[in-house]
Amino acid sequence: MPVVAALVTVLLWSSAFVGIRSAGHDLSAGSLTLARIAVASVVLGIIVLARHEKLPPRRDVARIVFCGLLWLGAYNLMLNAAEQRVDAGTAAMLVNVGPVLIALMAGWLLKEGFPRNLVVGCGIAFAGAIVIGMATRSQSKDAALGALLCLGAALAYAVAVVLQKPLLDRTSGLMITFLFCSVATIACLPFAPGLVHDARHASGGTLAWAVYLGAAPTATGFVTWAYALRHTSAGKMGATTYLVPPLAILQGWVFLGETPPALAFAGGALCLVGVALTRGLRLTTLSEAWVGFRSRTGRAAAATKTS
Repeated sequence: MPVVAALVTVLLWSSAFVGIRSAGHDLSAGSLTLARIAVASVVLGIIVLARHEKLPPRRDVARIVFCGLLWLGAYNLMLNAAEQRVDAGTAAMLVNVGPVLIALMAGWLLKEGFPRNLVVGCGIAFAGAIVIGMATRSQSKDAALGALLCLGAALAYAVAVVLQKPLLDRTSGLMITFLFCSVATIACLPFAPGLVHDARHASGGTLAWAVYLGAAPTATGFVTWAYALRHTSAGKMGATTYLVPPLAILQGWVFLGETPPALAFAGGALCLVGVALTRGLRLTTLSEAWVGFRSRTGRAAAATKTS
């Protein structure tokens, strides 16, 4: 079940990059943030009341408030602003640096250790992030700012995940996610006038995307994430999100007709190699797999010709 929950999270979160990019044409970053987390708060609130979920212990309140402000608030706000400047695929690749930061902080704060592959992988992944930033900078100054906002979102996401892990030992993922959303919604209420203004001029499709972002990637995706995180380490859970960038790129191409610059793909490849190394996958293993594949393909072709 944890594996299934992680895959559901990956699928929903990858679609969020496309939804944010599309809704961002009519809604400002602040308006979209408030709309998304308000919808999630309502959906989760109904479920929490129906299930009579228990409240967390008082000693966890400060951490819950901080995580809510950092992840559901600051992360969403920075990502929404970033995707008004860069395409969905580029944003997904840059935010994908987050799992590397999770592994580093989990090794320190959660005592998961610092293997050599982790250190080397982090260096390669950050190099990839720099390459992506260079690729987007060539498009416009706004794109460069978008890349920086994506990295800021990745940092907020990583810190929140590490802080969230101990909370799940005492409180259900459903309740934790609901409280995160509620805290962020209250903090984002100053964006309410802007949301009302933007919503009046937004298309039906934009409003539908906003509701989807709140109900699916946030309400559902964050709960399935919390469930999976409760049953595994923070570093390993972070590794599952490595599937988000290619899925986001594919969906961005299908639904929005956009692809990142060619150089951004090279940077994304470096990010993926780096994060693969952080999980203990060696480059020699990758090359051996490729050689084996070429060898089998060659034998199959030869057999076809002789027959």
